[in-house]
Amino acid sequence: MSSQPPVFAPPTFVELFTPKLVTVFREGYGWRDLRADAIAGLTVAVVALPLSMAIAIASGVSPERGLYTAIAGGFIVSLIGGSRFQIGGPAGAFIGLVASVVERHGYDGLALATIVAGLILIVVALLRLGTYIKYIPLPVTVGFTAGIAVIIAASQVREVLGLDIAHEPSALVPKVEAIAAALSTISWQTLGIAALSLAIILVLRRYRPRWPGFLIAIAVAGAICFAFHLDVATVASRFGAVPRSLPAPSLPPFSLEKLQAVLPDAFTIALLCAIESLLSAVVADGMSGRRHRSNAELGAQGIASITSVIFGGICVTGTVARTATNVRSGARGPISGIFHCGYLLLFLAVAAPLVGYIPLAALGAVLIIVSWNMAEKEEFWSLVRTSRGDAAVLLATFLLTIFVDLTTGIAVGVVMGALMFLHRMAESVDVQAGGLEDVADSVDQAKYDAEQASSRDVMVYRITGAFFFGATAQVLMTLERIGRPAKLLILDFSDVPLIDTTAARSLHAFAKKLDRAGTKVSIAAAKQNVRHELTASGLKPPLVTYAASVAAARAAH
Repeated sequence: MSSQPPVFAPPTFVELFTPKLVTVFREGYGWRDLRADAIAGLTVAVVALPLSMAIAIASGVSPERGLYTAIAGGFIVSLIGGSRFQIGGPAGAFIGLVASVVERHGYDGLALATIVAGLILIVVALLRLGTYIKYIPLPVTVGFTAGIAVIIAASQVREVLGLDIAHEPSALVPKVEAIAAALSTISWQTLGIAALSLAIILVLRRYRPRWPGFLIAIAVAGAICFAFHLDVATVASRFGAVPRSLPAPSLPPFSLEKLQAVLPDAFTIALLCAIESLLSAVVADGMSGRRHRSNAELGAQGIASITSVIFGGICVTGTVARTATNVRSGARGPISGIFHCGYLLLFLAVAAPLVGYIPLAALGAVLIIVSWNMAEKEEFWSLVRTSRGDAAVLLATFLLTIFVDLTTGIAVGVVMGALMFLHRMAESVDVQAGGLEDVADSVDQAKYDAEQASSRDVMVYRITGAFFFGATAQVLMTLERIGRPAKLLILDFSDVPLIDTTAARSLHAFAKKLDRAGTKVSIAAAKQNVRHELTASGLKPPLVTYAASVAAARAAH
């Protein structure tokens, strides 16, 4: 009697869009969980407070709009989102895009574009298109992220040096020209405050990594500026007093002409929000061993962005750094994200006047650190060295993001990635001599060993076809459905003509996970080009072993 593989029924609509908050309560949620979430939420709020204001200022809006975004938008993300640990709020990845929209259309134009982007995300979620984000290759993601990091760092040169620039352009080349022309106006007091803030952050990160370095740096910088009456630009001197509560709900002015003008920006905001949010959710999954619901998360992000704008904020997305902090702080579920919003609201009500003393140079130092962390430098140089095709996609996306715009960078990168894949598929076609005649059994064939075939300590999986970024999720989902991990997992690559960087790095992360669980991984019968890509992505001994065949892999262990 032959055993049939298990049949997995597709999830229903309700299952796909059930908020993780509901799932957490169904699992059982007690006082110990509440206490853990309250502590984690406070830790995240301490990180989010300076970041939210700094990102808002760098985006061309007032600092309180960053807090409104973290409070109103972050609350919705945690309340109805599809990720257990996602923290929503303003993100550094949006700085260049938001600043460009504000420069061209004002805050009302940004608000309208964000509402339209929110509606787009809701439609994408309802059509269950969230899983298609996986078709964006890793070189594109790393390329535009590094490009955004450069844009963020360039946007803070004015604040760190205290330059006198009447109007700073959002585009990089005109910005650099304006900075160069204003270098004679450098303020040494401002530069000193920025350098002190950077030093505090770096020293604390080195010796006291659990301390809130960003918050301590801006607090010390603000105290020094106040005590010594330094001539340094502060939040109050440029933006005035920060309100102590959320504004009354309102919608931006609407007209068909305005809608037509901001529609391209709305699509860009929606695309970037989808990418950033799902990347952040994947990071949380990797850290916690859980799995997010991509379509539920995108729907929540869309509703959160609309809610944020109604309360005077900007676009919302999942934030990698704050989400990772949430997981590391021992959060048990989305309640920690709700606590984080409550703490920020409490700070706004009680300590808003203190925000006015924060030097803009200190916030600039915070964003320089953020941009450095965003750049994914190791991934960048690894991709450049791995293959010429991945390097071309990466550099095209990176340079277009910097010198043209984000939309062009992503679009060209995805098209180039698709063309590279088609080229690799064409190269992988192998025409073999001979027909389809029957072949006699070999007399040298080993006798069937029933005990070996039924061994529970060895599992063999055969992967057939091109293992590329589009197939990664399906392959790994199948592998992760292994019930009790075996002592040895053999991956038969004899029918894999090619593998790309995204798939290889995902397999590397999966192998590390199995290694921690005590399971050895052996890759059998990998072709030379496939093995080269695997080893270049870190799949080397002792993490994995290679064998000429499945039988050889069994014999070696």
